[in-house]
Amino acid sequence: MYEQVEEVIEIIRPAIQADGGDITLLSVDEESGVVTVQLSGACVSCPASTVTMKAGVERIMKDRVPGVTSVVQPDEGAELGTAVSL
Repeated sequence: MYEQVEEVIEIIRPAIQADGGDITLLSVDEESGVVTVQLSGACVSCPASTVTMKAGVERIMKDRVPGVTSVVQPDEGAELGTAVSL
């Protein structure tokens, strides 16, 4: 599965680079089907990066690689904690 995901990243990469960004594959959890990628460059500050991830990268990945359930960035879903008053 990892190799298939890498191949799809290489297909997607030129379109992202054309907009001044890039995409790096960080990990593939074959049990859960979760692919973790890092968007960089112009993608970091782009307000449409969430749309790029879900409507673009995730949709393409699910279509081309059997078993992929979602594509996330490393900070998605991270617990921010809670404020404490003393």
